[in-house]
Formats: sequence, structure tokens, C-alpha cells
Amino acid sequence: MTVRIVIAVLVVLGWLGVSALGGPTFGKLADVSSNDQATFLPATAESTLAGEWVSEFSESSQIPAIVVADFDEEFAEQDIGDFAPLAEDIGEVDGVDQVIGPIPSEDMLAVQYIALINTDDADIGDTVEAIRALVAPGGDPDHREGPFASTQLHVTGPAGLSADLASAFAGIDGLLLIVALSVVLVILVIVYRSVLLPLLVMLTSIAALCAAVLVVYYMAAADWIQLNGQSQGILAILVIGAATDYALLLVARHREELNGAESVWHAIKTAWKGSFGAITASASTVAIALLCLLVSDLNSNRSLGPIAATGIVFAWLAALTMLPALLYCFGRAAFWPAKPKPAASASTGVWSRIASAVEKRPRKVWVVTALLLMLGAAWLPTLKADGVAQSDVILGASDAKSGQAVLSDHFDAGSGSPTSVIVPEASADQALAILEDAEGVGSATLTAANGSPAGIPPANAEPKVQDGKVYIQATLEYVADSEEAETTVLELREELHALDDDILVGGTTATAIDSNATAQRDLVTIIPLVLVVVLLILIVLLRAVLLPVILVSATVLSFGTAMGTAALVFNHVFKFPGADPSVPLYGFVFLVALGIDYTIFLMTRAREETLQIGTRAGVLKSLAVTGGVITSAGVVLAATFAALAVIPLMFMIQLAFIVAFGVLIDTLIVRTLLIPGLVLHIGPAVWWPFTKRTEPAGLEEAERSAEEFAPDDAAPRRAL
Repeated sequence: MTVRIVIAVLVVLGWLGVSALGGPTFGKLADVSSNDQATFLPATAESTLAGEWVSEFSESSQIPAIVVADFDEEFAEQDIGDFAPLAEDIGEVDGVDQVIGPIPSEDMLAVQYIALINTDDADIGDTVEAIRALVAPGGDPDHREGPFASTQLHVTGPAGLSADLASAFAGIDGLLLIVALSVVLVILVIVYRSVLLPLLVMLTSIAALCAAVLVVYYMAAADWIQLNGQSQGILAILVIGAATDYALLLVARHREELNGAESVWHAIKTAWKGSFGAITASASTVAIALLCLLVSDLNSNRSLGPIAATGIVFAWLAALTMLPALLYCFGRAAFWPAKPKPAASASTGVWSRIASAVEKRPRKVWVVTALLLMLGAAWLPTLKADGVAQSDVILGASDAKSGQAVLSDHFDAGSGSPTSVIVPEASADQALAILEDAEGVGSATLTAANGSPAGIPPANAEPKVQDGKVYIQATLEYVADSEEAETTVLELREELHALDDDILVGGTTATAIDSNATAQRDLVTIIPLVLVVVLLILIVLLRAVLLPVILVSATVLSFGTAMGTAALVFNHVFKFPGADPSVPLYGFVFLVALGIDYTIFLMTRAREETLQIGTRAGVLKSLAVTGGVITSAGVVLAATFAALAVIPLMFMIQLAFIVAFGVLIDTLIVRTLLIPGLVLHIGPAVWWPFTKRTEPAGLEEAERSAEEFAPDDAAPRRAL
């Protein structure tokens, strides 16, 4: 016994040591994380290749911040000189390489400055905040007493939007974790009616997250993955939710064993053996499904696969090592004040009654349930997932959004986000002519060595030639992420490619086009891949073919219902302008991978029972015995994903709703009504083609009823 205690203590201390290393690493993730557009780009798309060429035309990597102000009354041309001092002061801000402007609007009601920020030597967020501090009402008094005395200046453009995006993600390390852990703790206290046990489960989840963060940090530092705030937030929620779910299953089995055993060691050993299969099958399904994202050409999708899979691995490992060690060390005291006692009887209560109700009319139950799910799924086509304006991604007040509105009112709407055209030098004049004549293009200029327009008086600088290429910047008349801008860029690509196949068209609009196209390809590539992977895993796990097909089909129907309902909520309640094309993909991967878990927990138990008592009785007993713990697990996972809504980004709120609502549908409807009803209606044939190996020979199931397996049933309880 002493050896067991020593080993358990060493296991706990080992995990605490990992937590001590991983905890502080949360603060270091910012060093290897980036929220700029590069982490979300399609890896091999034309816009990405164009962006790589653009960096060749500058001695440093630059991103523009646009300082803009509008006035109530027109200013005179001779007043423009009064705006010049601000350009000089902006140019002195650390991180700013060059300032272009002041540039007055044609209506003489606004002025803008383009500040090029050096991303090699400066942090975008810090530089933008320094510029905002300079031009704020409480900034330099000279500016407030001059032409901008009664005018608000905004900092927008790609740098401004990037800074506001990073600010929105700033809550991930603090607020998101606090909210998620608090919600889970409250649920665990209600479920366990205990003080200490919820803390042990929470400690296990935190240790798993710390270990995952430590590994992800070094993966990002080695440039194996591109980490961003989006992936970081999903990692935290996924690990907390999954580790807690696995812990719920192990603890439920442990409590069950303690009810009939004097020895805590025997109880935890039996619980570990009994729950290992279900937990491992669940973790394997989720991790492998997430790794399917590696086939995506979007950097953000491809990186999320290994990041999230790493989190699942550590959630699995902590639940099967640290938690059993903690439970052994604390013994029955872990359940205080409701400590289990030997020979105490377990109660399945409401779940026995639900099982009996399903048993009476299985066909009616599954048909009505399926029709209701189909009704929700019918709204799926109304989901607008073809992209949203970058300024709409950030919810609530944003200085960059306000600045974009001013730019749209007074300048060519594409100002500050030019379309980048990389052209062989021999085709430069023809390409420039095409751009200048194109409808929707406000202006087009070649780029000089210092990044300024070439051939513009008084400097009349020569265009820079880099490896036989020149760089043309085209300013569109439309907002860069608008439908009109995308149409213009697609037409430009067609004309320019007809001129020369080597011409590359990039920039903000082109990136949005390529990202959307890649996301659409991912939907038709990754979704079938995930379905095949999950189906194969279920076939191996359940040793049947028909039942896995039924389970996957039910999960897909559940996904359709979640997405259809989300479309109604997004369009008519939240009134979102649309959704990112990756929303359906992420929703599918998480709902199928996580939603199938609860069916795995149910049907692995049902198969074990079927070997002894037959399919009908087996599924009824499985539903009755596992109902409480699986429902608790589903509620926990839904609550943790709902916590993503504290991040003020449209993508996060949409993903939070889809996954939380979808998990509840899987837990409360699909696993409780649809699957049991289908299995009872079909009968032993669900195990085809191995029915004879699964169903006990000569068993007369029709003579059995759910009442045989009520709470006072003497049959030994088996693992989930």
C-alpha cells in the first residue's frame, strides 16, 4: 500500500511540475503568436504568392496604418499646409518607417495620412497605440489647438484593424479562462454535491491545459505551426471541456465501484480499467478528426489540427493518470460530504423512466425525433457563410471601424488597402493601362524604391525592378472586402492573366477571395474525410457496419439541425451580416468529433451489455445507467464552448453558439431518443454483419423489459 501511495504522489507531483512550467508559458504565447493576416492566409494561393513578392520591394516588412479625420466644413487648398506637422510627428513614433500625406479628400472634408509600420522591428499593436495616443484628444496639445482642435482622428487601415483584433483576443489568457473554469466549477459542484471533488477535476483540467500550452509553445517557436488568438482560445476551451468530460466518466465509474467495495485501490483500479476503453476511443476519434484539418490549404485551419489534437492528447493523459492518483490519495474523502459507502445502492432514477418510455414506442420516438431535427436542418441553406467585411469581424466599438467609415465617405473606399499587382517588367505598361481603364479602379501607380508612387512630381522617382518584376498598387473605388471589390479583382485577374500568366494579383480583396475559395474547397474535402475517418473508427470499435453508419448519419443530422437553427439566430436575432466561410467547417469538425463521443459512451456500454443480455435489454440498460454522467458531460462541454462568447469577435460568438447548441442536441436528443429508438426498432440487425457474434444465442429479447434493469438490478455494472 505504501508503494501505491508513493507512486500516486509522484504522479501528482509530476503533473504539478508540468503545470508550474506550463502556467507561466501562457504569458509567453504572445511571443510566438500572431493575429496578422498571414496566419489565416491560404498557403499556396495567388494572393499569398503576391504578398511574398511585395515584401521583396521593401527593405522591411511593412503594414499601413491610416490616420484619418473629417471636418464639418470644407477646408481651403492653402490650409493643407497646416496638416503637415502632424505627418512629421507620426513619423517620429517608434516603429513607423515612413508617412505618406497629408492627403486631402476631393470634397475637401477629410484628410488622411498613411503610416508604414515596420513589422520586422516593431509590434503592430504597440505602434498603433502610440499613434492613437499621439492623435487622441489628450495627446499633443499642438495638434489639438491647430486644425484638429475640434476633430477626432481615427487610426484604421490594415494595422489599425489588426491592432483592434489583437485587443479583442487579449481576453483569452484571462477572461476566457476565468469564465470557462468558473462555469465548469459551478456545474461540477451541482453534479457531485461535493466540495473537494470538483476542485480535483478542475486541477486535472488545468494541468492538462498547462501541458498542452507548453508543447504548443515550442511547436510554434520551432515554426511547425502558426499560432494565433483564434487557435489559442479554441485550445483552452477544448482541453478544459474534454478533460472534464473524461473525468466525469472516470469518477462516475469510481463512485459506482466504491458503492460495493471496501478498498479504494480496488475501486479506482476497476474504474480505470472499465473506463479506459471509452475514454480512449473518444479521445482518438476527436484527435484524428481534428488532424484531418491538416489537408486544408488555409494556414489557420491547418495549424488548428495539431494544436487541438495536442490538447486532446493531454486531456486524455491527465484524466487517466493525474485524476486516478488524486482520487486514490484522497480516498472517500474526495466525495465529502456525500461520501460513498460500501453496499450503497446506485440510482438511475429518471433515466430508467426515459428508457422505459423509449422501449414502449421506439419507432414513434425515433421518427418524431428525426422529423423535428430535419425541421431545424431545413434552415441550413439560409446560413450566409460567404465571408464578412473585416471591420464587421470585431463586435462593439472600434476606432478602426470608425476610421473605415470616414474613409468610405470621403476617399476611394479601397484607400489604404491597395490591390497588389506583381508584373514582369516587359508587361508593366500594358498592365498599368489595363488597371487604369478598369471599372472600379480609382488609381494605379508603379512603386518606387522607397515604397512611394513612381513617376509622381516633383520627385518623379523611377519604379523599382526586383528580379525582373515591378510592383503596381491599384486603389479600388470600393471597400476592400466588399462584393463590388471582389468582382473588380476577379475581372482584373482575368484580364491580366490573359496578358501574362506570370502576373500575380494580391492584396486584401484578393486574399479574401482566395480564403473564401479555399474554405469552400475545404468543406467538400475535409467533411467527407472526417466522416470516413469517424466511420472507420466506429466500425473497429463497435465491430459492426450498420450501426456505425446509423450513428454517423444521426450525428450529421444533428449538425444540420444545429447549423439551421444557428442560421435563424444569426440572421434574425443577432442580425449578423454573415459568417466566415470557416464557420461551417469548424462547426462540423467539432460537432461530429465531439458529438459522436456521447454516442460512443452509450453504444460501447450497450455492446458490452448485449453480449450478456441481448440488444434490446442492453441498449435500455446502457441508456439508464449512463444517462446521468453523459448528460453532465454534455452540459459541461456546451458550457465551456459557450464561454467563447466573451471574446468580442463574430467568429468566436458564432462558433460558441453552434458547438454549444449542437452538443446539447447530441446529448439530450440524439443520444437519449433518436439512437435508442432506432436500435430498438431495428433490433439485433444493427450489429450486421456480425450479429451472430454479438447477440447471445437463443435469447428471447421480446420477453425482456427495461424493468429488469431498474436501479435494484443485481446484474454487475460494466464500464461505459
